[in-house]
Amino acid sequence: MPERARCWITGVTGMVGSHLVDYLLENTDWDIHGFLRWNEDLSNVEHLLPRVNARDRFFLGYGDLNDYASVQAALREARPDYVFHLAAQSYPKTSFDAPLETLQTNIIGTAHVLEAIRHSGLQPVVHVCASSEVFGRVSREHLPIHEEVGFHPASPYAISKVGTDLLGRFYGEAYGLCVMTTRMFTHTGPRRGDVFAESTFAKQIAMIEEGLIPPVLKVGNLDSMRTWSDVRDAVRAYHMLVTVHPVPGAYYNIGGSYSCTVGDMLDHLLSLSTREDIEVVVEKSRLRPIDADLQVPDTTKFREHTGWKPEIPFEKTMADLLGYWRERVGRRQHFLVR
Repeated sequence: MPERARCWITGVTGMVGSHLVDYLLENTDWDIHGFLRWNEDLSNVEHLLPRVNARDRFFLGYGDLNDYASVQAALREARPDYVFHLAAQSYPKTSFDAPLETLQTNIIGTAHVLEAIRHSGLQPVVHVCASSEVFGRVSREHLPIHEEVGFHPASPYAISKVGTDLLGRFYGEAYGLCVMTTRMFTHTGPRRGDVFAESTFAKQIAMIEEGLIPPVLKVGNLDSMRTWSDVRDAVRAYHMLVTVHPVPGAYYNIGGSYSCTVGDMLDHLLSLSTREDIEVVVEKSRLRPIDADLQVPDTTKFREHTGWKPEIPFEKTMADLLGYWRERVGRRQHFLVR
């Protein structure tokens, strides 16, 4: 009987990593090895921990992207046929306060992963996750944004993801590794971190509904345009990326098909609330010094290559996100407003 395929997911406890595990367990027979730091919050994968304890297709390995030896050790243990490099310091606003950590983790950490693969003797198909933030401040004449639009990063996070993007392409072109890079546009849903706009809005609404905070919802810039996709569509795209005719060095935009401003998104979330007395207040500390304000993708290249298209509508994504926070707040978890 042939051995099952194996994959290695860095950043496995994040929103995307945990949903990717869910998708792969349901839709493949692969053994799945996750990479995480020793002090990581396990709440996104707590429903999967019985499988870890039973050694049933899902395994956890500990280390740090900034510790090359631990990356090498985890890679040797996983012996993957597929790699999904998702781990990063992923919050743009935090990167203004911690630019060096962001650059170190996202650029040098990615180099550690790719160098470990290059010297491992393995030949996995590798997905390096960059970000639509690499495009930054795009003028309207370049909308929708295709892959060849120039980079104009608007945060240290975005700069770090330019480095991530270029490293992935370089290792594919220079060393013959089967590395592909994605620029995923805004994707959200259950388990989205509360440092991101739509998730902190949903969390605050849930807390207001429970009477835990006054009916005042704090926001930042509501004018930015975003194209929204569901995280469950995103992980399906990532699986197709590595299994449908992978092309070394290829790079793709991936994103949804529904665009609106952050303010319109907030209005939709508020329409789902049981409260009608919520006041919206702009808080200066939530504003970025520079914002990537026109994030509308052209995903033709990826769709034509794989046949992927988004399936989950914006309305369901937002309803499920709010439902996720109602459930967590109902269990009296994560009271801090962020």
